[in-house]
Amino acid sequence: MNNKLSAQQAHGWLNKVPEVTLAFWIIKIMSTTVGETLADFLAVGAGWGQGATRAVMAALLLAALVMQLRTRRYTPWAYWLTVVLISVVGTQITDLLTDGMGVSLYLSTAAFSALLAALFYAWYRVERTLSIHDIVTRRRELFYWTTILCTFALGTAAGDLATEALGLGFTLGVMAFGALIGITFVVWRLGGHAVLTFWIAYILTRPFGAALGDLLTQAKTYGGLGLGAMWTSALFLSVIVVLVAIAQRQTTSAEFLPAPR
Repeated sequence: MNNKLSAQQAHGWLNKVPEVTLAFWIIKIMSTTVGETLADFLAVGAGWGQGATRAVMAALLLAALVMQLRTRRYTPWAYWLTVVLISVVGTQITDLLTDGMGVSLYLSTAAFSALLAALFYAWYRVERTLSIHDIVTRRRELFYWTTILCTFALGTAAGDLATEALGLGFTLGVMAFGALIGITFVVWRLGGHAVLTFWIAYILTRPFGAALGDLLTQAKTYGGLGLGAMWTSALFLSVIVVLVAIAQRQTTSAEFLPAPR
C-alpha cells in the first residue's frame, strides 16, 4: 500500500463498504427488486409520472451520495440507502432509453457492458485493485459508486432483454439468473478469483432481482403472481430496514468495544 493511502487511513479513513456476508447478498437482491418495483409504483401507481419520479429520485440519490461521501467509515443505513436509490435511478436510466427514446435492449445492454468494462479498466489502471475491501480513499469511492450505478443500469437492460426480448419470461428469467449466480458461487468456493467472482455475482443479482420483481408484481395474465408493485415494494423495504437496523446496531456496538491490546 502506498504512502499516500497510508496517510489517508491515518486521518480516519476506514473501508466504507460492508463485509460480503449472506445478509449483504439478501439486502442487495432485495434492493435490486425494490429498484424495479418502487420506480413502477411511484410513476404509475402513485401517479407521479415518469418525469417527476426521475427528478425526485435523482435528487434523493444526489443527496444520499453527498452524505455517503462525507462519512469516514461504513455506516449501514447511509450505505444501503444509497444502494436502494441507485437501484431505482439505474432502472429509470434504462427505462428512459428503452421506453422514452426507443433504444433497443440489445444496444443498451451492449453499451452498458462496454461502459462497465471501461470503468473497470480505468479503476484498475489508476488504483491497481478492484477489491471492495479497500474503499479507503475518496477517489476509490467515486470509482465504486459510478461502477455500482452502471451495474444496475446494465442489469436492468440485460434482465429485460432476457425476459422480454428473448422471451424467457419472468419465471425462467429468475431460474436462469439464479442458476448463473449459483455457478459463480461454486466457482468461488472452488478457488476462483475472489474479486472477479464477486463482481460477476454483483452484476447478475441485478437482472435476477429485476426478473423477481416482475414475477411478483405483474398480473397473472402476463406470467406474474399479481402481488402488485406497492405490496412487493413495501414487503421488501421492510425486510431491508430490519436487516440494516441490525447491521447498524452491530456497527454502533462495535465502536464502543475496547480496542485490542
